[in-house]
Amino acid sequence: MLEERSARGASRLSTLQWIACAATALAVIVSLAGYGWYQGLVGNVTTTEVDTDEWGERPVDVDGIMNLLVLGSDVRTGDNADYGDAEGERADTMLIASIDVDSGAATLVNLPRDLVVDLPGCDPGDGYEGMSPQEGMISSAMTFGGVGCQWRAVEEVTGVHLDHFVMMDFIGFKDMVDALGGVEMCVPEPVDDPKAQLELDAGLQVLDGEDSLGFVRSRYAQGDGSDLSRIDRQQEFMGAMLREALSSEVMRNPATVTEFLGAVTDSITTDDDLSVDTMADIAVSLREIDLDQVQFVTVPTEAHPENENRLAMGPEAPELFAAINEGADLTADQEDEAPDGDGSVDPSDVSVEIVNNTDIDGLASEVEAFLTGEGYEVTGTGNPEERAPEATTVFHGPGEEAAAELLAGSLENTPQTEEADGLEGTLELVTGVDWDGFAERSDPGSDLSVTEDLDGVTAEDEEEGAC
Repeated sequence: MLEERSARGASRLSTLQWIACAATALAVIVSLAGYGWYQGLVGNVTTTEVDTDEWGERPVDVDGIMNLLVLGSDVRTGDNADYGDAEGERADTMLIASIDVDSGAATLVNLPRDLVVDLPGCDPGDGYEGMSPQEGMISSAMTFGGVGCQWRAVEEVTGVHLDHFVMMDFIGFKDMVDALGGVEMCVPEPVDDPKAQLELDAGLQVLDGEDSLGFVRSRYAQGDGSDLSRIDRQQEFMGAMLREALSSEVMRNPATVTEFLGAVTDSITTDDDLSVDTMADIAVSLREIDLDQVQFVTVPTEAHPENENRLAMGPEAPELFAAINEGADLTADQEDEAPDGDGSVDPSDVSVEIVNNTDIDGLASEVEAFLTGEGYEVTGTGNPEERAPEATTVFHGPGEEAAAELLAGSLENTPQTEEADGLEGTLELVTGVDWDGFAERSDPGSDLSVTEDLDGVTAEDEEEGAC
C-alpha cells in the first residue's frame, strides 16, 4: 500500500503528457517575439485545412479568449516507427488550452483517452473512412476522420468553442527536450517498463528526450496503471519542462532558444487559420507569464457503468466546460480559495521537515514525494537528532496547531501532534514504527476545485536535490 500510494502521490507533483508540450510550444513561441528569427521559425510549421463552416451551429466564442485543442499524435510511421507498428493515427493525448490573451492566464484541461462519449458522425475523405454517430472513446475520432473529426468531436462533447488545434508527434517531443539539455525530474521509485522502452533508477535526475518520452508514455509500470494516473505524471513533467523552457538560463542563450524553437516549429501541425499574427498575439500575452496563472485540470470523470476499464463524464464536467467556454479564469478561483486570515490553512502555506525513525530505507524520500505532490513545501529529510518518538508524530511550534492538524490529516491513521521547543515556521514530521502510509484522497476529477499549479517543487528543493 505504501509503494502504491507514494507513487500516486509522486505523480500528483504539481508540475501533462508529452503532447502537452505542444501547448508549451505555443506558450514558448513567446520568446519568438523577443528574437529576430520569428518569421523564419514559424514558417517551418506544418498546416492542414479544416473547414469548420461545414459543422453548422457551433459554441459561441468569447472575445479575448483563445481555446486551443492540443493533440498528441500516436502515429507509428516514418521516424516514429521505433515506438510500435500500430496502424492508423490516434490522439494518444488531448487537452483544451484556454488562454486569456489579455492577462496571460491559462487553464489546460486534460481529456483522458479512456473517456467514452457520444461521438458525432464524420464524412470520409483524405484517406479516412469516416464514421457514423456512435458511442466510443473520445480519442478514436481522429482514427476514422482525421484531425478535423477529432476537433469537431471534442467541441460537440464539451460545448467549448475551439479556435485552433496544435498537434505533435513522438520525435518532436524528444527533440524539444534534448534542445533544452534535458529536464530534471524526481523519480520516486525505480521504473522498468519495456512497453515504454523505459528503465530508470529512483532519484533526482535529468531525463533526456528518449527517457522523457518513455516517462510520460509509461502507464502500467508507474502509479496505479490508470490513464488518470498517467495524466497526473504528465502534468508533473509538463510543469518541469515549462519552467526549464522559460528559465533565464535558456532565454538568455540564443543558441538554445533557436534549437528549442526550431524543434517546436519543425514538429507541430496546426490548422491553416492559426496565422503568424495569431501566434504573435499569444506570444505577447505570455511573454511575462507568471506560472501561478497556469493551471492544469483533469476533466471530472467516473467509472463507466458498462466497462470498468473505461471512464464516463462526471456530473461536475458540464460546469467545468461552461466555465471554460465563458472565459472564466480558474486560476483566480484558486486564489479565492487561499487562506483569508480566518484560521484556515492550505498545504502550500505549510513547510515541513521529514525525519525517518523507522527501519524502512528511503521512507523519508517517499513521504517527501507524496507531500510535495499534495502542495506542501518540504524543506529537508533526515534521521532523528532531537526527537525520536516511537509513534508517528507531527511536531509544531506555538500557534501552528492548524498546520499540524492539516498535515496529520494527510497521513493514514491521523498521527498525534505535539508542540515542541525550537520549532518556528516549519513542522517536523517524524515517522515511527506505527507508520501506515497516506490518507485516501478523492479522485482528482471529482472536484472542480482540484487544479494543478506549476510551483509544487520549490527552487530550494531543487537546489538541495530533494527527491
